[in-house]
Amino acid sequence: MRQVAGGPRWACWFTRRLISCFDIHVGSLRPKPTANTACPCALKVVLLVFACLCAWYSGYLLAELIPDAPLSSAAYSIRNIGERPVLKAPAPKRQKCDHWTPCPSDTYAYRLLSGGGKNKYAKICFEDNLLMGEKLGNVARGINIAIVNYVTGNVTAARCFDMYEGDNSGPMTEFIQSAPSKSLLFMVTYDDGSTRLKDDAKNAIEALGSREIRNMKFRSSWVFLAAKGFELPSEIEREKINHSDTKNNRYSGWPAEIQIEGCIPREPS
Repeated sequence: MRQVAGGPRWACWFTRRLISCFDIHVGSLRPKPTANTACPCALKVVLLVFACLCAWYSGYLLAELIPDAPLSSAAYSIRNIGERPVLKAPAPKRQKCDHWTPCPSDTYAYRLLSGGGKNKYAKICFEDNLLMGEKLGNVARGINIAIVNYVTGNVTAARCFDMYEGDNSGPMTEFIQSAPSKSLLFMVTYDDGSTRLKDDAKNAIEALGSREIRNMKFRSSWVFLAAKGFELPSEIEREKINHSDTKNNRYSGWPAEIQIEGCIPREPS
């Protein structure tokens, strides 16, 4: 086949120009291109162009794979590759009546909270149900009492008895004595529960097992859990009292609120 005149010379000249653009040093003495050197020069050009295309395509693929994010975020991610992940503890699960630990499934959860000062009302919680409290609007000054059926766990009655004004000691005695057998009685004070508390009421509460009812004083904080018609386990916290003391009162004229809580075993089925 006949060669095109000047073809090898032109290919070598083009190769030199292309290589010089990439700052590739070539020796000053190069043999004069001949027909035998035409193919290697052309092959170098083809390989160089192919390498450029491969580099461009690789860069295109890399740009597509990298997500659109600020450079600062990318730098932060790279900087934290070697760091240990921070493990956060899950939020504690809320228990019935805000207990710290759950009650067994075969028990009732309860929590009694006396009032504290003028703005902290008494509360009675049973099985995570608020039986008496400010939200229900059924708690008031004096002694607040809720009666629960021990077998079913349902509340049967709830009333408050003012012990600062009026004659409510007698009606409270009747209310306590009217509780049917196998009942749980929850009692909490708000403000004053002793000024007009008479002996008949004290006797009725004492008969349920109270050891502090006769020690009640003006504005004493008092909570009491009683069982009628059955016995509670001895380890259950049943009663607590805190007397008003002008030197140690948390609130002006009132002692700090007190509470008891626990788990009452259900009746065996």
